[in-house]
Amino acid sequence: MSRSIIQTILWIALSQWLIACAGGDRFTNSDGQAINKSLVDLLQWRVARQQPAPIELPRSDDWKGLSGQSTQYAVWIGHATYLLNNGDLTIITDPIFSRRASPVSWAGPERMVEPAIALTSLPPIDVVLVSHNHYDHLDIPSLLALQANHPRALFLVPKGDLALLKSVGIERVEEYDWWQSRQVERTVFTFTPAHHWSARGLLDRNRSLWGGWYMAAPERTLYHAGDTGYSSDFSDIRQRLGAPDYAFIPIGAYAPRWFMAASHVDPDEALQIAEDVGAGRAFAMHWGTFILTDEPIEEPQLRLREALNDAGRAVDFFITPILGEINPFVD
Repeated sequence: MSRSIIQTILWIALSQWLIACAGGDRFTNSDGQAINKSLVDLLQWRVARQQPAPIELPRSDDWKGLSGQSTQYAVWIGHATYLLNNGDLTIITDPIFSRRASPVSWAGPERMVEPAIALTSLPPIDVVLVSHNHYDHLDIPSLLALQANHPRALFLVPKGDLALLKSVGIERVEEYDWWQSRQVERTVFTFTPAHHWSARGLLDRNRSLWGGWYMAAPERTLYHAGDTGYSSDFSDIRQRLGAPDYAFIPIGAYAPRWFMAASHVDPDEALQIAEDVGAGRAFAMHWGTFILTDEPIEEPQLRLREALNDAGRAVDFFITPILGEINPFVD
């Protein structure tokens, strides 16, 4: 047995012991269950893992055509980070501009491609949305830089994460439970359920919530699903909030399925989410930026196209946009 595997076994055993000792209230998914993979499961995946070869997706400088008067668009910056304008506000989702999705700068998943827009080149941001506290979705250096460059921006985070942001100096931040809403200008933001989990260290597993954000404005309704496995939550979202005009849905980080299915949808399930919420159109995210799991980098895009074809859906119903391109919202 290799030294790295032995270290992994000892680290996981220690972390599980510390978690057991910590106790305290924890969140669960809407079905009342929590995602807690066993030590045996994790070791089975890590020992057998074959990490895919990195590639760099194509990118566009189309975003440079944006001006202060530009409205009604989406730009994929990378991973789950989208720059959105709904005709009322300019919004950024799960912003991560750091080189690694990690608590340290020298280890952890590394970007295969730089952010499509540099953080310092963003237009004025009104609202920053965070779906959950994993390092590839809640990146403290990016949030601090956003506050410095956009001091009027409001940060909306899941319940349990407010103290974290306050502790690092984020001032205009509010936290929300599932189905709670907040109106900013003419847009109503509602935090919605997802099937996932949270943790940033050894003692805080599921001590903050996870979910997506539904954005309802008179001109446009948008829905960012965050990070999620498949569940009945998406039909509930449509029933309670209505069908969004555009949905932003993860398609990557799904292999191997026996280990990842509970917390990460595959492209077929992503398409089903788009159907369940009744999206007018959907945009892919959570792929092609970091190597988090085992599927080949381009596979999510290819499998999504196959799923659309099998379902008899038009190819432009659910697209994988090019990094940096402007995708206009149309009626």
